[in-house]
Amino acid sequence: MPGSGGEFRFQRDERLKKGSEIKMVFSKGKRTGCQGAKLFALENGLARNRVCFTLSRGFACAVRRNRAKRLGREAYRLLSPGLRRGYDLVFLALPEDAETGLERRMGQMRRLFAKSGLAR
Repeated sequence: MPGSGGEFRFQRDERLKKGSEIKMVFSKGKRTGCQGAKLFALENGLARNRVCFTLSRGFACAVRRNRAKRLGREAYRLLSPGLRRGYDLVFLALPEDAETGLERRMGQMRRLFAKSGLAR
């Protein structure tokens, strides 16, 4: 639909959904961390990245959990054009970071992508 913003959406094929695949990224993926967040990355052999946003245990109330995931998806969407392709990514937000905003989340992701070698 023209004007619906569909070209800017977080596409279905960019989502990492299967529990077994997420567990594999956690167990075999390269781990990178910064204050308030961690990134797990594993090559997937595809021409695109797939990503999952998750929270550690004890992460505030439902409203803050949902906001944290929304901010993570938006930050990834804005930063994804500058990333190398072919990885499964799991972004883990930590409880001490429950009150973060979009700019801080983007800063965290930039640091994580740079440290992990995913930034172009």
